[in-house]
Amino acid sequence: MAADAPAAAAKPAKPDPAKGDTLFTTAPPNGVACASCHNADGNSAIAANPKLAQQHPEYLLKQLHEFKSGKRKSPIMQPMVANLSEQDMRDIAWFLGSKTVKPGFAKEKDLVVLGERIYRGGIADRQVPACAGCHSPTGAGIPAQYPRLGGQHSDYTEGQLKAFRDGIRTNSPQMTGVAAKMNDREIKAVADYIAGLR
Repeated sequence: MAADAPAAAAKPAKPDPAKGDTLFTTAPPNGVACASCHNADGNSAIAANPKLAQQHPEYLLKQLHEFKSGKRKSPIMQPMVANLSEQDMRDIAWFLGSKTVKPGFAKEKDLVVLGERIYRGGIADRQVPACAGCHSPTGAGIPAQYPRLGGQHSDYTEGQLKAFRDGIRTNSPQMTGVAAKMNDREIKAVADYIAGLR
């Protein structure tokens, strides 16, 4: 074997959900634990903070990378992930993926019909595709590509859709394009419908 043969690319270590649990629930020195905003099992009780339980680990890993790089901007999340290693992020993502999301519920009864219509059929006259096409009829998403939405807090989903629409969140061109064609009432309706998906 030649001494100057290139070394094989290092494969990331297998995710360790138990270590991810510790990282997620224990505050680092002079820091705040992830669980303080997202709860120890990833089911945030704060409507503005996302439920992370049962999310696709690959999607969570991508978001952590994007917070760390600044591609996804957040004055709260960027310092939280700044000192996490690649392995730490993998461990946390796979820990959260192993937890079960607690079901949510729709709050705006008068908007549920509109939300369901948009989620399942889109808005044809504005070329808004059905949310179910990428996020599945039950909101389970498609692993690694499209996040799980079912049961997510409506306040969080509404905020993210508005951030995509308004150019504040720029890490998904597909969602920016979809949300750009929706008004506040439509966004609120679909976010509320998503909260009740199981």
